[in-house]
Amino acid sequence: MESPGALPAAVVVGKTPSLREPQLLDGVLHWLEQRPHEKGRTTLVRRTNPDQVPEELTPGAWNLRSRVHDYGGGACALGHRADGQAVAVFSHDGDRSLWLLELESRDPQPRRLSPPGAYGGGLIDPARDRWIGVMETNGRDQLVAIPLKGGDPQLLLAAADFCGYPALSPSGACLAWVEWQQPFMPWDRSQLRLGRFDAGGLISGSRLVAGSDGCDDRGVSVFQPLWTGPHLVVANDRHGFWNLERLNNADHLGAKAPVTWQPLLPMQGDFAMPQWVFGMSTHAWDGEQLLATACLQGRWQLGRVEELADGDTAGSGQPCRWHPLDIPFDDLAGLCAAEGRLACIASNATTPPGLLELNLRTSRWHHTPAAPCPLAAEAISGPEELWFQGYGDRPTHAWYYPPSGGGHSGSPLLVKGHSGPTGMARTGLNLGIQFWTSRGWGVVDVNYGGSTGFGRAYRERLDGQWGVVDVADCAAAAQAVVAAGKASPERIAIEGGSAGGFTTLAALCFTDVFRAGGCRYGVADLSALAIDTHRFEARYLDGLVGPWPAAKTTYDARSPLQHADRIRCPVIFFQGLDDQVVPAEQTERMALALKANAIPVEVHLFPDEGHGFRNSDTQIHVLEATEAFFRRHFRL
Repeated sequence: MESPGALPAAVVVGKTPSLREPQLLDGVLHWLEQRPHEKGRTTLVRRTNPDQVPEELTPGAWNLRSRVHDYGGGACALGHRADGQAVAVFSHDGDRSLWLLELESRDPQPRRLSPPGAYGGGLIDPARDRWIGVMETNGRDQLVAIPLKGGDPQLLLAAADFCGYPALSPSGACLAWVEWQQPFMPWDRSQLRLGRFDAGGLISGSRLVAGSDGCDDRGVSVFQPLWTGPHLVVANDRHGFWNLERLNNADHLGAKAPVTWQPLLPMQGDFAMPQWVFGMSTHAWDGEQLLATACLQGRWQLGRVEELADGDTAGSGQPCRWHPLDIPFDDLAGLCAAEGRLACIASNATTPPGLLELNLRTSRWHHTPAAPCPLAAEAISGPEELWFQGYGDRPTHAWYYPPSGGGHSGSPLLVKGHSGPTGMARTGLNLGIQFWTSRGWGVVDVNYGGSTGFGRAYRERLDGQWGVVDVADCAAAAQAVVAAGKASPERIAIEGGSAGGFTTLAALCFTDVFRAGGCRYGVADLSALAIDTHRFEARYLDGLVGPWPAAKTTYDARSPLQHADRIRCPVIFFQGLDDQVVPAEQTERMALALKANAIPVEVHLFPDEGHGFRNSDTQIHVLEATEAFFRRHFRL
């Protein structure tokens, strides 16, 4: 029987939009809203101040979505034309073309700029009246320019493999961007390149200025080049954490001039995150000061990177000081700033994600949740930090959420494995977790080895060990909660999506800790994934498992499909039939293998969903079906 205080799935999902990629332009805040109640459609919204009712700029059938690398991101760029007119250039998913919207028009109507293609991660080049961004074509990334009057893409640079995150210097003379090559992912090894435009607006030459190339044995990753006047700032993890570094006067760097990066703020914190999508931002320049978000032991901080006077540097050993801002939020993303104003997506344990706007001169801030919190503060289960001995007896991190009324030796426990697997268990209010705690479940959200937010060495625990370290860490987290007397060893379930779905299936195969599992579009056959997945992740498993096909024995040894006979507990599956990352065939084959062994199985297929569910009806169904499945088999 369901608890009287149980949070309904329709309230968890409902009409709450996902807010993304805030941008400030001419004192106006713009952002993207992905709306689950409109089948996941994403639209552009703006407002001048927090008291203003937001204005939707792309209503109706417009859907702002990039398909570059399948995961997309960076679907909309804001800026000015050469005549000073404020414009937005966006990728419309309906025809996969770029469209231009004049933001100062009384009745703005988008007009098409480009032929169809895979575009994203762009910016406006005002001096040359064009959009510059990434176009993925014929298995390769290109930096291209498209005139704001419309026309065919003009090739600026053909990357050796992948590229993205272009940043134009304020003078317009230089462009910085990130490149990476298979078999590495951008958070493994990537390079920062710097190019100078010639008189015709083409990149006349480029040079490597940071990161590790394919010949370098060191793993170095760079993230989000940002111009602070003539200087270039980037997050670089060459010293173990993604710390901020600056290349002074990069806008005037000669072709053969030495490159000397200045570490701004050496500390054991990450000022970056894995580059799965375009449009990510963890640092910003408001024209006078550098702002940043830093992840310290799993919690995010927002702060200023303050320059120290020359006389102060000797004592500190660094040119800058970290000055956290006094705000009550510790889950932050999408930082932007301009002219003394800052905005980002922010939440904390009791506040839903929303737009945080901060006046940097007065320190006054305003937070607008995407939707009101449906729970009273006293009804919210907050995250409790849990450190335990994980794989190899190494200290490993998780967030434990006690059930309503408190955990005890008879409480059911849900273990969550995040996706990525480079993701992280965050601290912001997650109504999906409250859905379970309000029903008497404890939840442990595991930052297993490989997670972000704890430095490069923590991420590298998973190198060659996917399906081993993550599985052992999830099992150890559950056992730590049981050992503390907060859960029943006979009522432990595990669930996850994508990479978390693989961890779920592998944990059911190779441990005896869990009594039920829920898998959303999870990997069941590693060999099939190595052979049949999209370009962005085509060589990802080389680092997580081993080079394909040389390590086929390892792939078989860790693939849940090859060991389905070891699963002795019920499993529920959810799969989109339009999934290009993990084809539906994997889920169907895994379910058939379990059914052949007389294991209770449910399979839910969704014709119009891909990798990651966007439709609110789908999301509600997944929550309700999973809870009913676990409750039935745990006899709750």
